[in-house]
Amino acid sequence: MTSVRHPYLDHPAPLAFAHRGGAADGIENTAAAFRRAADAGYRYFETDVHASADGRLVAFHDATLDRVTDARGRIAELPWSEIRRARVAGREPLPLFEELLEAFPEARWNVDIKAAPALAPLVELIRRTESWDRVCVGSFSEARVARAHRMAGPRLATSYGVRGVLGLRLRSYGIPAALRAGAVCAQVPESQGGVRVVDRRFVREAHARGLQVHVWTVNEPERMAALLDLGVDGIMTDHIETLRTVLSERGAWA
Repeated sequence: MTSVRHPYLDHPAPLAFAHRGGAADGIENTAAAFRRAADAGYRYFETDVHASADGRLVAFHDATLDRVTDARGRIAELPWSEIRRARVAGREPLPLFEELLEAFPEARWNVDIKAAPALAPLVELIRRTESWDRVCVGSFSEARVARAHRMAGPRLATSYGVRGVLGLRLRSYGIPAALRAGAVCAQVPESQGGVRVVDRRFVREAHARGLQVHVWTVNEPERMAALLDLGVDGIMTDHIETLRTVLSERGAWA
C-alpha cells in the first residue's frame, strides 16, 4: 500500500469499487444499482459519463442507448428530454451524474470520461458542487485526463490514461518514459492484448511514485485474491457480493 496523496483516497485500503454500480445483473449505471451497492456497504462507485446533445451529463457507459436500454440512438445526438425516457433492462431510468452526486452524498465516484464533450461539463459540475474530494476522473485518453487536470488544478484527482499506464509499465522495467505529473492512481486491467500489466514490479513502481493501483474489472474470487496478494490498492468488480466476501474473509472489508 502507499500513502494517501489526495482526500479522494482517504479510506482504508484496499478500496472496493462497485463497477457501474455492480453490472452483473444488467441494471448497470442506474440509481437502483448504486443503491444496492450502497446498501451492501460500498462507498466507492465507478461510472461513466457522456454529454447529451443539450449538454446534460448522463451516467452511461456506451455511446449509444442500444445495448442495454429499450431505446435507440447516440447520446451525443439526443436531447436529455428523449434520453430520460429510455429504460435500462426495460425498467430503470438513466440518471444524470449530478443526480447521483446528490442521491449518494457519502459515496466517492470514479468517473470515466467517455467522450471529449463530457469533459468541460464534468469539471464544471465538480467545481459547482465542491465535489473535489468525492470524484476521481479517468479516461483511456491521457490527453483528455491531462486537460481535465489543467482545467481544474491539483484539487481534482485523476488517474492515468493508456499512455500514462504504458509509461509506468516501461519505468517498472527500468526503461525511461515520460509520466504526467498530478495523477494519484493508475487504474488498469490485469492484462491487455495478452500482455500482463499488473505484477509485483508494476505495483512496486507505482507505490514508489506515490500512486495507488486500482484494477478493473475483476469478477472471480481467485483473481481478486491473487491481486490483493500483489498489494494492489483497489479492485473494481461487477460482482459486488463476491468482492465483499473475499475482502471480509481477509479481514479487509472496511
